[in-house]
Amino acid sequence: QVQLVESGGGLVQAGGSLRLSCAASLRTFTTYTMAWFRQAPGKEREFVASVRGSGSNTNYADSAKGRFTISRDNAKNTVYLQMNSLKPEDTAVYYCAADYPWTGGYDYWGRGTQVTVSS
Repeated sequence: QVQLVESGGGLVQAGGSLRLSCAASLRTFTTYTMAWFRQAPGKEREFVASVRGSGSNTNYADSAKGRFTISRDNAKNTVYLQMNSLKPEDTAVYYCAADYPWTGGYDYWGRGTQVTVSS
């Protein structure tokens, strides 16, 4: 049973930082591209950032560039999202996702962790 378990969410003031973690029970963790998505109330889920298996290839949404950093520790089967300079509009449920190559989409999802940024 594959599980992605997010942690690290919480309430923070604007300008503050949070570090999200996602622990994945994937047997071949390095095969997967790992990503973070988020969904704000009343809005569709949107892509935030992704990282390829080796950790050297990353991709970010424009809203995350320069403020968020995605990374992974393959020895721990864990992916991180360091979020700095947080804004109220970053408030959302943040989801971890895993994409196996050539399947046409993200194959596994976590249950999410709430991030609330107060102004």
